[in-house]
Amino acid sequence: MYRLTFFIGILLFGLSCSQPKLSIERSPSRMVNKDGVHVGVYSFEEFKPFLKAPNDSIYVLNFWATWCGPCVKELPYFEKLQANYKDKGVRVILVSLDFLKQLEDKLVPFMQKKQLKSEVIVLDQKGGTDWMSEIEESWEGALPATIIYKGNKRVFNAKSYDYEELEAELKPFL
Repeated sequence: MYRLTFFIGILLFGLSCSQPKLSIERSPSRMVNKDGVHVGVYSFEEFKPFLKAPNDSIYVLNFWATWCGPCVKELPYFEKLQANYKDKGVRVILVSLDFLKQLEDKLVPFMQKKQLKSEVIVLDQKGGTDWMSEIEESWEGALPATIIYKGNKRVFNAKSYDYEELEAELKPFL
């Protein structure tokens, strides 16, 4: 019994001394799991950590919606970027601005049809679009919009990309 208590004490001490991992992961306010598709719904407050991660990864945040033609057209380029650069510390997050009431009936089937492999989250836009100026002062809400950042280095564009443009935008961060 003494040995078991001693072992548990050493284990707990070791755990208490270990440094926590820095992460941008936050629990969404709602999680949708339908037909093998998992989508987290985030309030803007819950989403804020995605805008400035305290690590060495390169983040590509693409704001899009299923009803936005240019957004849908460029999605394959973000998918290709994720596939080609995931081993180089690139993390693509597709931030859907679709309407919450259409999440299960429109967004989830769209994701299945397009076979999206990148992480998709939904931003709950309760309270309007005041949050956009916190992302970029000059952003007036045009979609698609993309942020690429690593540490304090950051670029924002409210425009659509082809793959070559997107890759060229990423290169300075590698």
